Amino acid sequence: MPDLKKFFKKTSVSQPVEQTPEVPKGLWVKCPKCSEMVYKEDVVENHYVCPKCGGYFRIKAKTRMKMVLDPHSFEEWFTGIENTNPLDYPEYPQKVKALQEKTRLDEAVRIGLGTVDGQPVVIGACDARFLMASMGYVVGEKITRAFEEATVRRLPVVLFCCSGGARMQEGMVSLMQMAKTSAAIKAHSKAGLFYLPILTDPTTGGVTASFAMLGDVILAEPDALIGFAGPRVIQQTIGQKLPEGFQKSEFLLEHGMIDAIVTRDQLKATVSNLIRLHSKKPDYASFPQEWPGRKQFHEKKKGHKASASMSAWERVQTARSPKRPVALDYISLLFGDFMELHGDRTFRDDGAVIGGVAYLDGQPVTVIGIQKGRSTKDNLIRNFGMPSPEGYRKALRLMKQAEKFGRPIITFIDTPGAFCGIEAEERGQGEAIARNLMEMSDLTVPILSIVIGEGGSGGALALGVGNEVWMMENSTYTILSPEGFASILWKDSKKADEAAEVMKVTAAELKELGIIERVIPEESPACADNLEEIGEYLKIQIKRFLRRQAGKTKEQFAMERYERFRRM
Repeated sequence: MPDLKKFFKKTSVSQPVEQTPEVPKGLWVKCPKCSEMVYKEDVVENHYVCPKCGGYFRIKAKTRMKMVLDPHSFEEWFTGIENTNPLDYPEYPQKVKALQEKTRLDEAVRIGLGTVDGQPVVIGACDARFLMASMGYVVGEKITRAFEEATVRRLPVVLFCCSGGARMQEGMVSLMQMAKTSAAIKAHSKAGLFYLPILTDPTTGGVTASFAMLGDVILAEPDALIGFAGPRVIQQTIGQKLPEGFQKSEFLLEHGMIDAIVTRDQLKATVSNLIRLHSKKPDYASFPQEWPGRKQFHEKKKGHKASASMSAWERVQTARSPKRPVALDYISLLFGDFMELHGDRTFRDDGAVIGGVAYLDGQPVTVIGIQKGRSTKDNLIRNFGMPSPEGYRKALRLMKQAEKFGRPIITFIDTPGAFCGIEAEERGQGEAIARNLMEMSDLTVPILSIVIGEGGSGGALALGVGNEVWMMENSTYTILSPEGFASILWKDSKKADEAAEVMKVTAAELKELGIIERVIPEESPACADNLEEIGEYLKIQIKRFLRRQAGKTKEQFAMERYERFRRM
């Protein structure tokens, strides 16, 4: 009988071992923000930004320079500077040597000469792979030499900053680099030259407290950690709980410490434009005295007279109209490549004051305006066009920058008055306005101030110390609101319409008093429909104003401004 058990005997069948797919080394990388694995080539093509979440990868100094420099234009400087070990710190020289071999870097910063869209620039980039780009003697020496050489060659400087701070292994020698680099930057600045630091993740400690925060314009990458004391130091030292987003670049922008956050895809264009703006000296004489083919247009405006049918109170109401064009409307219409710069470098960025650099038919200018909002939400951001102290301090910072680079200043005024809240008083509203009046009186560049809506009291005057002051026909310029005037003198704010007649607040009346030089005609109240026509006339007159400044000395601009107000 056959052995049936053999037919039913379990036989072992060898199963193929499941192979784990092997990923070629370096093909995928982990995002530092979302922790997802992403294809490296996609990351590189996306400027080393995660295509899934937008997180920024830390990159090498060499890569940073490639992002902004013209191909093959970089010439490295100041290699081979011998490092020191002032504390005789154990194995410090060996650590430096090992990092030099591993990273192929001379030290934690690369410095050299290159071009951005053909424009020569001294450029440097810190590299976090080398002791977290901490600043020791060699780093400080390289940066100092960079500014010294740039001063001699009269070139701008661009620095990509990142650092964990001072280099502990070098003790006080490291600390002294903060003062050394800052002094070199001051000499470069006194020579009227442009410095642009770009803050990347992380920028902390002694680097933040020296060369990283001393730029004429300060840019930052998104979501970069920037601060003097790092979050861990703050928490461990004083036990303070930190708010969400603390010390990120967005936090610094809101608090007035940096000018703008720029994404990597926009970086080269932004750097190139800023170098060009700060390298080109205005040529007022380049504006023609006449514009052929526009005689009829000019005569029409020249012959236009203020409508006698509108009362002073009606003009007050027209000046306050929410349909009236605001500062940004005029700036967008009249100027090209406007780049808004933010912050007072002290406390906050005030949304009620906007300002920056732009071109007027190819000539660099600084433009500043008091900005009202269009909607309730926008008005809250703009504080209904009522500047705080930090707004005036931001304006003054931009004016001082304009003076350094010889740019004319054009201001657009539209405010019911300076903000009068408790916090404004705490931060020195009166001092901020007074400081603007004093400093503007002595600026050595031409200033043109234009009242486009309400010109309310000292809050308006703080941007109105011009070589000439113009008013739109339906704007007003007042010692205070008609309601306030009536309330103080007549104890009845309801008599505001009568007060407006007594106060002489209209453009025509103030020109007759010698308070302003020009009335910009409005055949009908300014609005979106006639903005382009008004803007064309205004642009012609601005260029004529600048043409009249040709050949004047710096001292003349300040003296003429002093004499203008001295006559009043």
